[in-house]
Amino acid sequence: MSKPVRKLIILIVFLIISLLLGISIGSTNISLQEIMNVFTGHTSDNIRTLILNIRLPRVVLAMVTGATLAVSGSVLQSVLENPLASPFGLGISAGAGLGATIVMVLGLSGGLIGFFIMPVFSFVGGLLTVLLALLLAESPDTRLSSYTIVLIGMVISLFISAIIDLISTMSPDYAQRIGLWQLGSFAVRGWRSVFILTPVFIICFIIILNYANMLDVMTFGDEQAIAMGIDIQNARRKMITLVSVLTGTAVAFSGIIGFIDLVSPHIARRLFGASHKWVLPGGALLGGSFMILCDLISRTLAAPREVPVGSVTAILGSPFFLYIFLSKRNKKNV
Repeated sequence: MSKPVRKLIILIVFLIISLLLGISIGSTNISLQEIMNVFTGHTSDNIRTLILNIRLPRVVLAMVTGATLAVSGSVLQSVLENPLASPFGLGISAGAGLGATIVMVLGLSGGLIGFFIMPVFSFVGGLLTVLLALLLAESPDTRLSSYTIVLIGMVISLFISAIIDLISTMSPDYAQRIGLWQLGSFAVRGWRSVFILTPVFIICFIIILNYANMLDVMTFGDEQAIAMGIDIQNARRKMITLVSVLTGTAVAFSGIIGFIDLVSPHIARRLFGASHKWVLPGGALLGGSFMILCDLISRTLAAPREVPVGSVTAILGSPFFLYIFLSKRNKKNV
């Protein structure tokens, strides 16, 4: 058994432990035996309902969302040759949030149709945002400087957040819902959200995994990629579109959550090296586990009230972002 396979197995075990913790810990603690009894039918109706209708869909949604954001971050860091690139940092999440906000204010988010309209608007918002960031970055710097794209993305993200705040202020009936959306939450989510996000993630992940070798080459720069016969512009468009689909769908059901898409890919690269054949699944497993644990913290830290999961990821992820930024700058100065 190769070393990368062993590491993946360890991450799978870590994910399973995270899942069990997410299901068992809460306002009512549930033992491992009781969790097992649910699947054998030897448990009370209350415990069965709590696990199958409340805890399990929430934990699974957190897992898939974390995996989605982690894969998106891995792809962007490669195609933009930038260790600080992420859907949150580039404004894709904010753009997707604006799309979701528009759907809410227009009163289209309810019912089954709303569940399909929301991801579409989120995807379009996220895609338009990153395209705008790339367009502005290419204007003063045709090479897409490593930091130019991130800085422009952050400015656009702040601008879009201000627009969302303005819409929220002008729509008091939706203000509380929009506010929670901006902070991220898995509360009051059911299996329907899981059943929409999961196939989107699986399809996009399989497509991206087929481009793993291309992502390996693009990590080393445009010149190397061109020498290997890769159409850089076409490859970037494909990958950014897939990332927008992933991020837009995730934001549609969980709100705007940052830093998981930055932290997980970097840890995966520390564990597996530069090969995206291993980085992508490794990052997905790490992202899923971290999101479950962050959601667990969010609903137990100030119980019975919930801390927004986006606040938890920001508190934990901000020092990591600063570390990456400073270490990258120090390398340039050496």
